[in-house]
Amino acid sequence: MPSDAPIPRDNDSAPQSRSPSPVNSETLTLRALVSTKDAGVIIGKAGKNVAELRDQTGVKAGVSKVIPGVHERVLTVTGSVEGVAKAYALIVSQLVSASPSSPVMSPTSSPTTAIRLLISHNLMGSVIGRNGLKIKAIQDSSGARMVASKDMLPQSTERIVEVQGSSDSIGRAIEEIGRCLLEDWERGVGTVLFHPGAGEERSGRRTHPTNRRSNGDVRRTSPSPGSPSSPPTNLRTQNISIPSDMVGCIIGRNGTKITEIRRLSGSKISIAKEPHDETGERMFTIVGTPEANEKALFLLYNQLESEKERRVGRDQQQQEEMQD
Repeated sequence: MPSDAPIPRDNDSAPQSRSPSPVNSETLTLRALVSTKDAGVIIGKAGKNVAELRDQTGVKAGVSKVIPGVHERVLTVTGSVEGVAKAYALIVSQLVSASPSSPVMSPTSSPTTAIRLLISHNLMGSVIGRNGLKIKAIQDSSGARMVASKDMLPQSTERIVEVQGSSDSIGRAIEEIGRCLLEDWERGVGTVLFHPGAGEERSGRRTHPTNRRSNGDVRRTSPSPGSPSSPPTNLRTQNISIPSDMVGCIIGRNGTKITEIRRLSGSKISIAKEPHDETGERMFTIVGTPEANEKALFLLYNQLESEKERRVGRDQQQQEEMQD
């Protein structure tokens, strides 16, 4: 992603949005959510810091542009697993040096901080492992602590994994995480990326979904025999996983909700009849133009958020009734 500083770039230095890339299974793209202040440190004056980072590690790195009123930006690093891990370790060192008030465990210990990685919901199982064994092993071998969020970020299928520790331990943990992501990269295809500022309906502002980019497999189609006109040639296929207990609220009584989402968006939406893995989640496949898919995702996530709020309200009411 381009930064807002005039820093030199390779011709193909804008990192791709899918992590990692299926074209080269040895290349990892790892994104992190950083504050606007930290983004300034990472970039450096006239792009000096990020340029040095690229030279030292061989990665491509950039920070998303500033969005007025939004205090977070996305850092994207692309390269070999080792290069990406080294780059993040150096970035953490920069952030600790720039912020002397960062918490320290004791006068003799290394300064500790945290980095918030953006990981596809579909890849979280690869990082956590069965019964949490993988994430425990990564923590034990790296010395870092990892905290995985339970919820997906607004209008996306990404979740945050916060890695806490010294710069060296965070680097070691990220190298292990990167290897997990590369092993199962197919699960990340079709990830809907989080963009700061998207889905701000809680503050009274609603960001239209076409203001953000999402990725997926682009599949060109030919007109079907006998069709009166040629369909769009820029059809895109995206897969998202939905928790089984939420599928019913999206389908609606007699399919009314999903029918309405299909009609309003113009996308074709199919739902797997069975869960696709041990998480019990069901796969939704969305096929349409980029604009239609954005609208479909917007409507799907609105429906999910409404259902979550309804359940929270119901649970609170039940607790109040039990206390009476």
